[in-house]
Amino acid sequence: MASANIDPIIFGKVLAKTRTSLGITQESLSAMANIGRSHLSAIECGMRRPTMATFCRICSALGVPMSTILLEVESQM
Repeated sequence: MASANIDPIIFGKVLAKTRTSLGITQESLSAMANIGRSHLSAIECGMRRPTMATFCRICSALGVPMSTILLEVESQM
């Protein structure tokens, strides 16, 4: 049975990879998603877990469906 918890390190790596593949800096993304750059950095490093609202804002700013990120995380777990 699969774990119900999302690994924050894998989640952060997928998020960072998606952001960099789109050529977006942490500073730009944090401004577009209306979160602090240090908060975004902590999410990408796996030190913090975003709320659903924060995750939604990040994905919206990236122009990527939330499901795309989650499917990639799931495939790496």
